[in-house]
Amino acid sequence: MNSRRNFVKNTALAGVAATLLPNLGFSNMLGTSDERIKLGFIGIGLRGTNHLNNVLLRKDVEITAICDIDPKRTDIALKQIEKAGFNKPQVFGKSENDYKNLLALKDVDAVIIATPWLWHTRMAVEAMKAGKYTGLEVSAANTMEECWDLVNIHEETGTHLMILENVNYRRDVLAVLNMVKQNIFGELLHFRCGYQHDLRFVKFNDGKTAYGKGAEFGDKGISESAWRTQHSLLRNADVYPTHGVGPVAVMSDINRGNRFLSLTSHATKARGLNKYIVDTAGEDHPNAKLRFKQGDIITSTIETANGETIIVTHDCNSPRPYSLGFRVQGTEGLWEVDGNRIHIDGQSKAHTWDDADSWLKKYDHPLWKKYGEKAMGAGHGGMDFFVMNAFIESVKQNIAPPMDAYDAAAWSAITPLSEASIENNGEPQDFPDFTRGQWVKRKPYNWMKDTY
Repeated sequence: MNSRRNFVKNTALAGVAATLLPNLGFSNMLGTSDERIKLGFIGIGLRGTNHLNNVLLRKDVEITAICDIDPKRTDIALKQIEKAGFNKPQVFGKSENDYKNLLALKDVDAVIIATPWLWHTRMAVEAMKAGKYTGLEVSAANTMEECWDLVNIHEETGTHLMILENVNYRRDVLAVLNMVKQNIFGELLHFRCGYQHDLRFVKFNDGKTAYGKGAEFGDKGISESAWRTQHSLLRNADVYPTHGVGPVAVMSDINRGNRFLSLTSHATKARGLNKYIVDTAGEDHPNAKLRFKQGDIITSTIETANGETIIVTHDCNSPRPYSLGFRVQGTEGLWEVDGNRIHIDGQSKAHTWDDADSWLKKYDHPLWKKYGEKAMGAGHGGMDFFVMNAFIESVKQNIAPPMDAYDAAAWSAITPLSEASIENNGEPQDFPDFTRGQWVKRKPYNWMKDTY
């Protein structure tokens, strides 16, 4: 573990190299593949516990520290760790800043951060400064300044950061990526994606059951209602873009031969959350008088350097079935997740759709062919297994991850840019080039291998 003790020094050169050639580490590994890493968890709520459960199935990880300010969540995590036969980790959480004491530990090589959004960037910055390989939940940043913080600290320290976007490992998404790489759709033209998920029952709570029907949030809420709903009250923006845009960004080689150029956004009126409060608790409830700022449906259009367009939709405050709304379209055909349908020019009957199942099976990704059975019990249909495996394997070799600090910044930048565009009547907003011009040289990560 000597390489871990000198993590900052060892990663500085690797970080610079990864900026230019993110796959360089695969042929120039700084660690050994069978090395047992020491992992810390910051935030062990529902999402953090899910990651913890997946890590507890591995033999190449020691959990040396956990941190959460909720003692109930700490107790749950400790019981799970003990049940899995792991040694008891050091426990932090006496105050909101106690995570810094976890980061000061020498026997923590990497950390997984799964806390409320407002803590993501500041914790990730501190983790990278401490030389801890950082796994950061989504979204990674809330403001443009925070997006730049992630990039700047990564470059200053050489410490790697991986945004833990699990949807990039969804089975149909990886199969379609396989099709993209094999040019089945021809030259890419257009994408649609987003986060369309009725979260009203999550954003309000009765304080008695984990997801009970209620009208409370903030100090009176529990779980995500304690913090997530406040964003809808104060921000008219796409506050959760990465589930949709992450897979699309990989398909279109964003930050690796392509980049986001500009964005325009528009928002509908805000009605859904107020209606939910009134329907649940009556129009006399104090929260029924609040005016939520976030439009019920937010639509953003992104232009890329290579000439594609991407429509991103945020729709979480109205009754609707779940969908990420994927559409991948090129000169030779398209796939749409809603309706589970594909049309390929010259192979599908003219003007008709094919059922997507046979195509997705034919182009099933090597990862899913190899580990599909093992992954299925890992959460979110198995994709949680793959995102955590990618993180752990990247840490073990101390190499650039599949989704790095530049991706975290570019994908998360949709939030502040959409907010600015909506505020200015749909005025186009320019994306910063977080790679400082290196997107021209950076090579795409090899997503088609069967390892991670």
